[in-house]
Amino acid sequence: MKRPGPLLTLLAGLVLGVILLTLDVTTGAKGTSNPYRPASPGVSVSATAPAASASPPVSPPPSPSPSRTAVANGDYAGRTDDDTSAVAVSLRGGRAIAYFCDGHDKESWLKGDVAQDGSMKLTGGNGDELNGTLRGHELIRGTADVGGQRYAFTADRAVRPSGLYRATATVRGAKVDGGWIVLPGGKQVGVVERDGTPSAAPEIDPETGAVTIDGQKITARPVTP
Repeated sequence: MKRPGPLLTLLAGLVLGVILLTLDVTTGAKGTSNPYRPASPGVSVSATAPAASASPPVSPPPSPSPSRTAVANGDYAGRTDDDTSAVAVSLRGGRAIAYFCDGHDKESWLKGDVAQDGSMKLTGGNGDELNGTLRGHELIRGTADVGGQRYAFTADRAVRPSGLYRATATVRGAKVDGGWIVLPGGKQVGVVERDGTPSAAPEIDPETGAVTIDGQKITARPVTP
C-alpha cells in the first residue's frame, strides 16, 4: 500500500496559500480609505453659507400733499356802510362772482377766485375791484372800488329768494342787461342797461324771476360763477 505523504503535503500547501492570499486581500481593503466613511469628529463637512448683505434702509413713502379744499358754496347780499349801494356775492367751487349797484346808474360785475382762507380779490371792467373775506360762512366783509370810489360793505348770508339775479334780452330792438340784488328781508336794488345806458331796474318776482321791461316780460335768473 502506497503512502499518501506527497499528496497530503501538496494539498496542505495549497490550503495554506489560499488562507494567506485571503488574509492579504482583507488587510489591503482595510488600509484603503473609504470615501463614503463618515468624517472624523474634528472635521466639519457642512458648507458655510455666505453672510447676507445688509438691505438698504427703506424710506417711507412721501406724505400726500393735502388736497385743496374750496370754501363752502353760498350766496351773500348786503349794503355798503354809507347805505348808498348794495353788494351781492355768489360762491361756487372756489370761484366768486359779485355785483355792485346803487339802484340808479352805477353798477359793476366782478369775478375771481376765493382762497382757502376765504379771502377774495375780484376784478371787473374799468379797473373796478372788490376785496373781501368770508367770515365763518356767515358774512363777507370787504371793500368795493367802483367808478373811482371805495365803498366798504358787509354782505350777509342770503337764502333764496334773496341773492343775485341777472337777465339779458333784446327788447324793442334794444339790448337789455339787468342785474338785481334781493336783500335779506326782500328789498331789491337793481340797474338795467339798454344799449349800454343804465337806469333803475323794475322789481322782479323773486319766486319766478319774471320782470317786465318796456312792456315785454323777461326772466331774471340766479347768478353763479
